[in-house]
This record gives sequence, C-alpha cells and structure tokens, in this order.
Amino acid sequence: MKSFINVQDIGPLDKAMAEAFEIKNDRYKYQHLGKNKTLMMIFFNNSLRTRLSTQKAAMNLGMNVIVLDVNAGAWKLETERGVIMDGDKSEHLLEAIPVMGCYCDLIGVRSFAGLTDRDYDYAETVLQQFIKYSGRPVFAMETATVHPLQAFADLITIEEHKVVERPKVVLTWAPHCRALPQAVPNSFAQWMNAAPDVDLVITHPEGYELDPQFVGNAVVEYDQKKAFEDADFIYAKNWSNPGVTNPADYGKITSKDMSWTVDTEHMSWTNNGKFMHCLPVRRNLIVTDDVIESPNSLVIPEAANREISCSVVIKRMLESL
Repeated sequence: MKSFINVQDIGPLDKAMAEAFEIKNDRYKYQHLGKNKTLMMIFFNNSLRTRLSTQKAAMNLGMNVIVLDVNAGAWKLETERGVIMDGDKSEHLLEAIPVMGCYCDLIGVRSFAGLTDRDYDYAETVLQQFIKYSGRPVFAMETATVHPLQAFADLITIEEHKVVERPKVVLTWAPHCRALPQAVPNSFAQWMNAAPDVDLVITHPEGYELDPQFVGNAVVEYDQKKAFEDADFIYAKNWSNPGVTNPADYGKITSKDMSWTVDTEHMSWTNNGKFMHCLPVRRNLIVTDDVIESPNSLVIPEAANREISCSVVIKRMLESL
C-alpha cells in the first residue's frame, strides 16, 4: 500500500477488520517489520489523539519516529506554486518535501482545509504534493476532506459494541461556535457505506449536504428525531457548510440551531443507542455532559481504537517497502 486516503486504499474491508482484531490481541506481533525503519509525522495543524496514537502504533511495529510540527520550530512553508516569496515564508513545500523524504521510510501528513477555496481543498493539494514529491508511501492523518484513520477506528468500535447483526448508524450534524472541516463526516460516511452490515442515515439542517461522493447510498433525513428513531449508534459531529447546494456558502456557518445538540431526550429516541464522537468535543454544544458521561458513551474506546486502525495501515505500508 503506497498511499492511504480513502477506504478503497485498504483493500477488502473484511480482511482489514480481521487484521485489526488480530493486532488488538497482540500489538507487538509485527514488531520486526519496522526494525531500522523511520516514520515521519508532519503536522500542519494541532493534534492530540492522532499524534499519540500514530506514534504508539509505529513504536508497536518497531519503528523510529520523527515528529515535525510545521508551525513550531520549522521554517514557514509556502504551499502554492508561482508565488513570489517575499513575505514571511522562507521555504517552499516543493523543496521541503523531498528533503523530508530523505530522512524517513514512511510519511504521515495532517493538513486541514482552509475553508475558503473549495476546489483547492477538495483537490487535496497539500497531501497530493507529498504523494508526488516525497518518494515515500504517504498516509493521511486528517486532510482537507478526509480522516480515514478515525473512520477505520469508528468501524472497529461499532463492530465491537453492536448488539444486532446490522445496526442502524446515524451521523448527525450538531452546532458549533467555529467553522469546522467536513473531513470526519466525509470519511465516516464513506467507511460506513463500504461496511457490508451497516444501515447509515445522515441527518443535518437543509443546506449542509455533504459531497455526494461521500454520501453514497446513505439515507439523508432532515428530521433529526425521525433519523434517531431505533438507532443503535449516534455519531455526532459538526461540519461547516460544504457548499454543495450553494458554493458561495462553502466553509461558512449557516446554522447555529441548538436544538440539534445531542441530549438525553435525543438519545431517548434511539434503540438504547451508543454515543460516538471523534473528540475533541465542545460539551453542551455538540453533546450534553450527561450523554457523553453516560454508560452508553463510546468516545474513550473509540479513541483507543485509533492505535489499532493506524497499526493496520502502517503494517500494510511496511509490507509494501
């Protein structure tokens, strides 16, 4: 596996899931694969779970790890071609990337959407430059449009905690005080669509439609209460306007409707549903204290499974070297 961005990159999903549970039972089984190999993790944005879980996964596999925070201690990087570099950016990404590739065997990249230019974001401009110029296998640690390591961990969590063979899984928009990317909901929808035994429903205010390439065959229901009925899992996440129905709205907050906040009443509409969120979460905006602290909250097991999803991906990449 030379790159990991979307669910298709992982190959047959049943084999990837079996591998995930194999690794979860013995996290150091494949430690020999990473001996004398180096992972470089490059962060253009803040991180807690991704940074820790990816580093732990690489260490489990016997790798050395280099972590580069582009915004703390590195030269400021220009990312666009054709720019006269007479400002505060001293180095161009097109020179920095091949240099980074000299020092490692695998590269993980985290780079969020700018939320101003939809075409630029959805072309995955920064990530694609790493794939093209680094000379190394590259995986996404959340990009402008996707977060596949999170979605893979979400699927592992659902498989572990489901009580029916084919659970109803609801991805619900929730309000937020800041404009956030669509990466997590995009990947969640994509991976749930790829899973053979999940019924996915997506609910959000009108105008917040995700890109059709990620929505796939999911049912879109604008009535949140109707969407929640008999749900086995509720996955809450805010996203800014994707600009699908109105491109001028891309990246904007066009709703702050607090009635979408997931509270005890919302969860009472479900089939004793489990609550999920990728974290970090703004309490009492996305979800109330009582819901996230309830026995049905899976946010901690979900975060723990980030180590497992990343281990599978890094293992596959090491095997391709």
